[in-house]
Formats: sequence, structure tokens, C-alpha cells
Amino acid sequence: MDDKNLHCKILPPNLLQWEQDILRLDKAIQTEDSFSGGIISNCLIENQKADHVAFKQIIFKNVTFIEVSFKYIDLTDVRFENCDLSNLDLSESVLHRVEMINCKMVGTNMSESTLRNVLFENCNGSYALFRFSDFKQVNFNNSLLRSADFYKSKFVKVSFNDSNLQQAGMTGAKLKGIDLSSCELDGLGVTVEDLAGCIVYPEQVISFAKLIGLIIKT
Repeated sequence: MDDKNLHCKILPPNLLQWEQDILRLDKAIQTEDSFSGGIISNCLIENQKADHVAFKQIIFKNVTFIEVSFKYIDLTDVRFENCDLSNLDLSESVLHRVEMINCKMVGTNMSESTLRNVLFENCNGSYALFRFSDFKQVNFNNSLLRSADFYKSKFVKVSFNDSNLQQAGMTGAKLKGIDLSSCELDGLGVTVEDLAGCIVYPEQVISFAKLIGLIIKT
């Protein structure tokens, strides 16, 4: 990865002492349940609905979530590896020092969430919802974000590196200082005002020609 794409430094999860401790979810998760210190792996979590659940210093590895709603979840020092979080409801959540590595997040709902020191690496976040979310020190690296929805999200120290943002919606999300030069941007939904101060390559400008009424001769 080019050095220019490493400008957003984020803090990794504090997980070293929990790498080998197995944690089993033998019972249905209840509202306000709290889990800390361990690894949850090679399992299916399904048909669960609970609010204000907290996970701290947890590794999820090869875990699939089906028909699960964890609104207002608190994730601190958590890593997801090779997990399927498609259509998982994590709306109005708080994520601090969280990593999503090689995860499927198609349609995952993280609207109105607060993200601090979060890494998305090699993730499929097509159609994911991040509407009205607050991002600070967040990296999206080599991820598919086609048709993802960032409507009126707030970006501070956020980077999108080598990612696909085709047809993604960023209306109302101010992109000043955000470097999109390594991303695919065809059909990106933004306004002229949103783009002010955004960093792109000259050849990418054609993607936004219709916003300012330009007609490109071929």
C-alpha cells in the first residue's frame, strides 16, 4: 500500500492477552448482557434480538450472524475475522478500537453509530448503511462499498483506500480533505457542495461532470 494511504493512524484493539481463551455463547443473548475477554469462533449466531449488549476484548472468528439485531451495541477492543455480518442490525452502536478483517457486511446496518479507531480491511460492505454516523480515525482499505449509504455522515480523519464506492451515497457527508484518488467512484451520489476540498485524480473528475452540468465530448 502506498505511504500516502497511511495518513489516518488508528489505534488497534487491545487483544494480546485474550488470543487463546475460548468463549462460548450457550444461551440466548439478553438486553444489557456483557461479554469480555475471549475468542468466539466457528459458530452461528441466529435469531437473536437484544439491545445495549457490550463486547470488550473479544475476537470473533469465522462467525455467521443470521436474523440478529444488536441495536445500541458497545464494541470495545474487538476484532471480527472472516465473519458474515450481512443484514446484521448494529444501528446506533458505539465502536472503539475495532477491526473488521475479510468480513462480509452486505446490508449491515450501522446507521447513527459512533466509530472511533475502526479498520475495515478487505470487506464486502455493499448496501451497508452508515447513515448519520460519526466517523473519526477510520480506515476503509481494499473494500467493496458499492451502493453503501453514508448519507449525512460526519468524517474526521477518515480514509478510503483502494475501495469500490460505485453508486455509494454520500449526500450531505462533507468530503473536504478526504482522499478518494485510489477508489472507484462511478455513480457516487454527492452534491457539488459535498465535494469541496475532496482529493481525486484528474481522470476521476469525469465521474462528477453531471453534477456541474458539463457535457463531455467523446
